[in-house]
Amino acid sequence: MISQTARYALHILGYLVAHRGELVRGEAISAATGIPANYLSKILNQLRKSGMVESRKGWGGGFRLRADAHQLPLLDVVRVFEGDRPVGMPACIFGLPACNDDQPCPLHAHWSGIRESFGEMLRTTTVGDLKRRSLVMAPLESGIPCPGPGSPDQG
Repeated sequence: MISQTARYALHILGYLVAHRGELVRGEAISAATGIPANYLSKILNQLRKSGMVESRKGWGGGFRLRADAHQLPLLDVVRVFEGDRPVGMPACIFGLPACNDDQPCPLHAHWSGIRESFGEMLRTTTVGDLKRRSLVMAPLESGIPCPGPGSPDQG
């Protein structure tokens, strides 16, 4: 899948999307997301260097999402932290090195479709879409926001 750091970055961006235009202090983001402050600082620095987040130092300072960052696909965010290595899931769910269309594992056809769907989701979902998902922005051990009670994602 994607690294913990990339998941945390998505969580941070989701929080900033919900606070659109506001300067939010790092301490507030850390408290709201449960991301350790020193780890959060490193991630925010990378997001700032990549041009997704703005920062202002001093009294009244903090971080906010750049206006144009709302249009970025999640894949662009993930690539900041994953580099150019292939993003997504392993080629074979069983970890077989020779799993391919000519020598498929028992789940090859199913797994290929899942990998393609995951990649498509990263390419077509934008940072701005994170707000529309009615996510609860609270500390989570996994670092992945979950649907809140009464959200459309709850059954």
